[in-house]
Amino acid sequence: MSYEFPTHPPRPTDAERERAIEVLREGAVDGRLSHDTFVRRMGLALEARHSADLAALIADLPPPQGRWARMTGSIVRAVTKTSAFRARMRLAWAVQQLPPLLLPAPGPFPVRIGRDLSCTFRLSHSSTSRFHAELSHEGGLWVLRDLGSMNGTWVNGHRVMGAAAVRPGDQVTFGAMSFRLTTA
Repeated sequence: MSYEFPTHPPRPTDAERERAIEVLREGAVDGRLSHDTFVRRMGLALEARHSADLAALIADLPPPQGRWARMTGSIVRAVTKTSAFRARMRLAWAVQQLPPLLLPAPGPFPVRIGRDLSCTFRLSHSSTSRFHAELSHEGGLWVLRDLGSMNGTWVNGHRVMGAAAVRPGDQVTFGAMSFRLTTA
């Protein structure tokens, strides 16, 4: 006796998802979709489990055709890239304006960071914990470890869950206080 297991339709490929998102974007640019409808359909496109779900999202939006559509698509892509570049530049500029946090010479003991008087690097802001984080030199790398703080420890905008390797130039945030790691 042979057993056959039911098969499910394959999940959409990245290319199918990108094509659907492009059609939605073009529909919004051309005014065929309201902003709210575009946002809702984008969320559904990113969560789609089947190719048929993607097809249903764009069924009322024919794919753009002709020279005008290609030109519009090029303009939208150019504006998107320019906006992303400006956002990266703003972030890079903001990081350079942060106060520096000087990495000490590597030693056997970690640098404790927090509000407590016994901390090596004392922070006075109420958003930081008494023992917020510690910085240690392990195996040639600097490692930043969160010590169970309430408001979190962040490296370059990503929350540290446990420990994270850091290097000069990284943005570190303890609660609401941000610094730029530096060696000199």
